[in-house]
Amino acid sequence: MCPNRLQGAESESSPAVGARATTLAFALRQAVASAGGLGGLVHLWDPGTARLTLDAVDGIAAGAARAWAELREEQDAPPARALRRGVLVRVDGDCLGTGATGTVAVPLVGTAGPVGALSVLLAGPGGPDDVQLSFLHAVASWTAERLERSAGRPPRREPGPGHERTVRAVELTAALAEAVTVQDVVRAVAEHVLSPFGADGLIVSIYEDGRLTRVGEVGYPLDYLKRFEGSLNAIAGMPVTDVLRTRRPQFLESPAQIYERYPAVTDKIMMGTSPKMAWAFLPLVASGRAVGVSILSYNKPRVFSEEDRTLLTALSALVGQALERARLYDLEHALAQELQSALLPQTLPRLPAAVAAARYLPAGRGEQVGGDWFDVIPLSADRIAMVIGDVMGHGIAEAATMGRLRTAVRTLADLDMAPDELLGHLNDLVSELGEDFYATCLYAVYDPVGRSCSYSLAGHPPPVFVYPDGTVHSPVLSPDPPLGAATPPFAVHELPVPDGSLVVLCTDGLIESAVQDAEQGLSQLLRVLSEAAVGPARFSGADQEEDVRGIEELCDTVVTALLPDRGQTTDDAALLIAHTRAMPADDVASFGLADDPRAAGQAREIVRDQLSHWGLDDLSMTTELLVSELVGNVIRHGKGPMRLRLLRSRILTCEVYDGSLSTPRIRHATYTDEGGRGLQLVAALSRRWGARYLRDAKCIWTEQDIPNGIAERVGTAS
Repeated sequence: MCPNRLQGAESESSPAVGARATTLAFALRQAVASAGGLGGLVHLWDPGTARLTLDAVDGIAAGAARAWAELREEQDAPPARALRRGVLVRVDGDCLGTGATGTVAVPLVGTAGPVGALSVLLAGPGGPDDVQLSFLHAVASWTAERLERSAGRPPRREPGPGHERTVRAVELTAALAEAVTVQDVVRAVAEHVLSPFGADGLIVSIYEDGRLTRVGEVGYPLDYLKRFEGSLNAIAGMPVTDVLRTRRPQFLESPAQIYERYPAVTDKIMMGTSPKMAWAFLPLVASGRAVGVSILSYNKPRVFSEEDRTLLTALSALVGQALERARLYDLEHALAQELQSALLPQTLPRLPAAVAAARYLPAGRGEQVGGDWFDVIPLSADRIAMVIGDVMGHGIAEAATMGRLRTAVRTLADLDMAPDELLGHLNDLVSELGEDFYATCLYAVYDPVGRSCSYSLAGHPPPVFVYPDGTVHSPVLSPDPPLGAATPPFAVHELPVPDGSLVVLCTDGLIESAVQDAEQGLSQLLRVLSEAAVGPARFSGADQEEDVRGIEELCDTVVTALLPDRGQTTDDAALLIAHTRAMPADDVASFGLADDPRAAGQAREIVRDQLSHWGLDDLSMTTELLVSELVGNVIRHGKGPMRLRLLRSRILTCEVYDGSLSTPRIRHATYTDEGGRGLQLVAALSRRWGARYLRDAKCIWTEQDIPNGIAERVGTAS
């Protein structure tokens, strides 16, 4: 941008110069946007030197603009011609070597005479239409008045209603430029059009697939509005259909004009709970096609002046472009939200070791949805995996990546991987997506037998634990870098978790915002949890339904406290709270086994006695077969020491531990093979089976359903 100069000798830091710079930057932005130009320039007139001096540039390189840095009044450049003639000047061709197809220059004329010239370099053939040119005049008028004020020369006369409308038109353009959704557009029109034009009612409708659908209104009851929407056949013969067909506005100044032009449908328009006396039916046009209709209405008859008609027509063109952009945004945003909602768990499982509730809250503001996700996954031995993560960025691609990561976590969790190993595989997956993909993640495993929680985290906020006595604890640690930027191995953290504790996981969107950092948000979360009275009195564990209601209420309390104004947030947020339940000691039986072939018989005898003690004799025969095959597999292929553990909850779990890390796999034995059918038998007799690996051993486990009657007694006892 060239150095700013204005009449007089103000310093560059004076308030007048600051006001002038703000005015010119705003005016150029609106002028270039409304005309669809490549860029714009503002020249200011110095009567002392009879020259135009370049004062502001938008979208044009400094080298190109330098050719017009200073212009004499008699020169043939568009700004000088516009100032000299006092009218808008259009010149075809590329005057400055910028690739423009032409230049439009509008004189800036104040109450005391010429002030300067505003020029727009055009981007395509055809140039601005009458509506766009009218708006350029409005911007020029507003700019000239503001420049006079910033120079200390107030207008000689008070601005009239027309001037006020011009100012509001420029303000509407700015509001529409910031509008993101269709509702944002409607609010901008209601705020900046109704009052300046003295209107009492507004209807904004979108035209799509042969139907007119209302998206916003002011000053009308709902039953009356139905007359202005539906298929074109349903509203045939009404002004809105003519406006859509011709793309020309209709100004109806009295009921008499309605009767004269539309006698067949006058009653439909006039009669009802909200009769109006004058209307401006304005087409909303974008890319050469009608995308909707805006209706301004008045409670009294009104005469629309030529200025009214020109300015309303210009404004409707701006509204149409903004509405089309917002409609496309809403459509893409809805698709992204639908995709993300489909990829998130619809319900969380109710497991013996925990009940959980979660909240996902999309950003109230911003361009698109994010990639926050959560899940609760049942593991062997009644353990549960809790995972929460956030794909960095916003959009459909990030939502799809979130779905891939959630699927990968479930697959890896089924392999009973440790938290650090699982995050290592996730890191490889994210790295393969490209350099622009990163994600944070926390993966935790709660063990109801050991009453502990082990977890690893990659660039993610730490978990929060709420103990039964009301103590709230968040471990202070240094997380590993996000997935895609980390170098495994990941650190594993383990904490004891007393029976009845809460495990709280969240994404940074819940605790971090423009007004507070993550540390402040985490402190607020700890305070809210502490004040929520989440001790044994609230979560007794005696009734799972009450536990679920308590967790749901706590989720709402946390979200309300940390995100009181959802409409102003710019990031998604996820929250997962689980109420843990330890497995009673009476439901766990562990035994050492001899490291020789006698172990199979010993294991069968242990199973028989223990199941009899638990009242599960009906499962004894099947369980004996299963444990015999598991122990036999260790004797043939593994090594000691061996250990047998039985767990009773809603299912019966049988685990055999040994010191070998070899992986068991099902062989497809032929009819003549004498072996190889052991694991086939295990798979056939059990609900599910698998293996998990410890640091120096492995565990092969099976699960069996407990008959309903016994399961109910076991669940009550647990």
